[in-house]
Amino acid sequence: MSRLKIGLIVLLVILVAIQFVQPARNQSVQASTGGIASVISVPENVQAILQNSCYDCHSNNTRYPWYAGLQPGAWWLASHIDEGKAQLNFDEFGNYSKRRQLSKLKAIQGSIEDESMPLPSYTFIHKAANLSKTDQKLLKDWIEISRDEISK
Repeated sequence: MSRLKIGLIVLLVILVAIQFVQPARNQSVQASTGGIASVISVPENVQAILQNSCYDCHSNNTRYPWYAGLQPGAWWLASHIDEGKAQLNFDEFGNYSKRRQLSKLKAIQGSIEDESMPLPSYTFIHKAANLSKTDQKLLKDWIEISRDEISK
């Protein structure tokens, strides 16, 4: 056998073998008691935007697409989710200090303004997660009200 064939066979065996090593799923069965709505008022239209554009990476429950079980993509998704939750977790927002809550709201506003969130790699596949100008304005207005609410 040629080296190329051997290399391809080895690569195939590795690709098949790594399919059996799956990262833990970000799907909590417990109800969140420290969610953002426990601290500030979240109107239904704002909640819908957050769930559609943010919660897959910034909450304790991710809606996984069909390809989430394929390696090495599943590891890549898991790392994005872990990093996203480390930065901001809407299900834990109520457990943050007031100072951190205000800081996170300011960071969300900055991410909306510079259009760095949701990530382009996410919106490339999840087109509906793109924030329209109307969504952006709605979120920024809600953040302003929420910052005042927390500051009281």
